[in-house]
Amino acid sequence: MILVTGANGFIGRSLCVALSHSGRTVVAVTRHALTDRAPNITNCQISTLAIDTDWQYVLRGCDAVVHLAARVHVMTDTATDPLSEFRRVNVDGTLSLARQAAAAGVRRFIFISSIKVNGEATRLGQVFTANDVPSPQDPYSISKHEAEQGLRKVAVETGMEVVIIRPPLVYGPRVRANFQRMMRWLKRGVPLPLGAIHNKRSLVALDNLVDLIITCLNHPAAANQTFLVADGEDLSTPELLRRMGLALSRPAWLIPVPTLLLEAGAVLLGRRDMAQRLCGSLQVDISKARELLGWNPPFSVDEALRRTAQGLNGKVV
Repeated sequence: MILVTGANGFIGRSLCVALSHSGRTVVAVTRHALTDRAPNITNCQISTLAIDTDWQYVLRGCDAVVHLAARVHVMTDTATDPLSEFRRVNVDGTLSLARQAAAAGVRRFIFISSIKVNGEATRLGQVFTANDVPSPQDPYSISKHEAEQGLRKVAVETGMEVVIIRPPLVYGPRVRANFQRMMRWLKRGVPLPLGAIHNKRSLVALDNLVDLIITCLNHPAAANQTFLVADGEDLSTPELLRRMGLALSRPAWLIPVPTLLLEAGAVLLGRRDMAQRLCGSLQVDISKARELLGWNPPFSVDEALRRTAQGLNGKVV
């Protein structure tokens, strides 16, 4: 039996359905009632992820935990002390769950972290690896890194196996935020001033991430390892937009505005983070998962973008 926290989230919904279809029994933990139902899934509602949350009754009989629930990164955080808020949920809440899981006899604990633990960007042609010295830059990534460190200590102290997965931007059906926004602009034929960007970014399709999580649930060599995950094909922003356009059967109208002008405009508008995501590089090396687990992304970028486009059009995928 697999416990999945954050089961109503973008990743959690797909993971629970995939586990159910593979015949696994799932305990789906959510704050509110589960939106997607499937066979072999039991919904348990827990309102908070905190140091004093009691997990004993939902952990009973579970062999593994996939921990997706978190206080997520937001562009504008209104908390007075953002780091303390992130630590309360992402560090204290996570480690409390892990210790209770170990006490309940859980064999393996999979923690979905973030590539932001490695850092915010890479130089063009260079890559992040699972063995890099972490360089978290903001409260969210600092909290994820501290949770990783605490989980490794729990593993040593209790013998429970811990697996850490750090994804970059995840896309797929029901994706939201900037990725969805760009697809909608392309669908409407809106010209975008992004044709002169020369960068490379790693992304991961939702189905590829779910496949790696399930691989890490089962593979003996995954125990106590950290993995980076991506689609295996890095794209520049213009390349990504053109491929999105193909998936939508719409041409991508890209205006070649110099990158320096884009970055300057973003700074003036208070959107430096968005400019970094659009103009900067972030490349991920997934060779560790390939070599240690024999894992390769089962879906190509183009196939995953087609599925994302179908979701944007309201079709069931």
